[in-house]
Order: sequence, then C-alpha cells, then structure tokens
Amino acid sequence: MSDTLLIADHAAARTTELRRALAPKRLRASAGLAVSILVLVVVLGWAVAPSLLAGNDPRAGVPEEKFRGPSLQHWFGTDNLGRDLYTRVAHGAALTLSATVCAVLLGLVIGSAIGLVSGTLGGTVDAVVMRGVDVLLAIPELLSALVLITVLGLGTRNVAIAVGVALIARFARVMRAEVLRVRRAPYVEAAFASGVRWHTVLLRHILRTAYAPVAALAAVEFGVAVLAISSLSFLGYGATPPTPEWGSLISEGRNYLVLAWWMTTLPGLVIVAVVLAAQRIGRAIGTTEGR
Repeated sequence: MSDTLLIADHAAARTTELRRALAPKRLRASAGLAVSILVLVVVLGWAVAPSLLAGNDPRAGVPEEKFRGPSLQHWFGTDNLGRDLYTRVAHGAALTLSATVCAVLLGLVIGSAIGLVSGTLGGTVDAVVMRGVDVLLAIPELLSALVLITVLGLGTRNVAIAVGVALIARFARVMRAEVLRVRRAPYVEAAFASGVRWHTVLLRHILRTAYAPVAALAAVEFGVAVLAISSLSFLGYGATPPTPEWGSLISEGRNYLVLAWWMTTLPGLVIVAVVLAAQRIGRAIGTTEGR
C-alpha cells in the first residue's frame, strides 16, 4: 500500500513539473497567436477602411517634404515625391489583399474539388489526376505564375489568377490525402454499401470530415500568396504606378536605398509580418483540428 502511495505521489509530482515546464511555452504560443491576429486585424482594417486609418491622399505629395524619415507626422516617412509612405502602404493593402484572397479562393475551390473527386473515385482516374498534380508540384509556384502571366497579360487581376492556379496542386494533394483517410471509415463504407449515391456520400460524409486540414492549409497559403503577389508586383507585373501596391512600393524605393532606407524596409517588414502571422494562425488551426 505504501509503495502504491509513493508511486502515486511521484507521478503527481512529475505531472506538476511537466505542467510548470510547459506553462511558459503555452504562454508564449498564446502571445504569438494574439500578436498574429492583431497584425491581420490591422492589415484588414487598412484594406477595408484605408481612408479612416490613413486619411492622406496616397497619390498626392509635397515636394518640400520628400525623403523625410519616419516621425510622428509621417510614421513610415515620405518617398521621393513627398508622399506619405504609411498612407500608401495602408491604401495598397486593399489591392494586395484582395488579389491574395482571390488567389487563395481559386486554389482552394478548384484544388479541393480535384482532390475530392480523385480520392473518392480512385483507380485510373486518381492515378492520372495525381500525376498531373505531381507535375505542377515539381514546378516552383512563382515560375508557374510567371508563365501564366505571360499568357494572360499584366495587371493585378491576372496576377491573382496566375498565383491561384499555381496553388491548386497543393490543395488537391492535401484534400486527396484526407479523402483517402476518411474513405476507409466504417460509416462511409456503410453508406456506399447501402446504395447511397456517390456524390451524396462525397458531400455529406467525406467533405464534412476532410475539410479541416484544408482550412489550415488555406491560412498558410494566404501568407504564401501575399509573398508571391508582392514579388510579381515588385517585378512590374501588377498594378501600374502611381497605384500603391506593396510589391511596387518596394520596387520604387530600391533606387533610394542609401538615401531613404525606409522606402523599402518598412513596406517589406509589413509583408513579412503578414506572412508570419498567416503562417502562425495556420499552424494554430492545424493543431486545434488535430486534437
């Protein structure tokens, strides 16, 4: 009896030590998630109501105030034409994020549909479709987008379409993997055996269970799409000046790196913050769904 009590006391003490050791990690994880959510809320506020959060005209400049460094009056400084850089970053969020949302939705809808049908039907259909997906995965996403832009033409809308098509393969692969896992579940096999139509089983049973990892991937790919769209805009494939767009803002400032470092650094840090925040939220969604 005494040995049992000693073992129980030791187990309780060990559990307490583990909880104390894990508490700081959980606190840091919660703080990181809170900061990530705050970053996305601020950026979405820029996209939805830029005039409310940045009241200046993003295209109007004061030549006497050009190349002013960050200050209380100009948080991000001014550019070579005396335009407030913070205002241009805030107004550029609407264009960059709208293109990002369109790209992720395009990849999510088409990719999920391909993976859902391929994983459910299996056999020859699955083999053929997945070989095509493997080919797309073998090509870097930015390179695929560049090839599509040469066909579609310049402009933010075409950039969003090109990036969305490049994202299809990842969504298709993840959805197929989840469908194959759910497809072996007893209730799905019972539905097929009872004569329920395959598209009913597809939507009512398989899709409702397999969507969670795809939702987590969508959050992660949101950051990837922001980076890809900004990169293509930096290369000159997006909106034409003087329309503010995050990638084009960095491109405009690269000629003044020595004179005005903030023209490239601060918009670049905004992009990095959004990408990291999206990645952090995506991991949190995946961890929550995996429990």
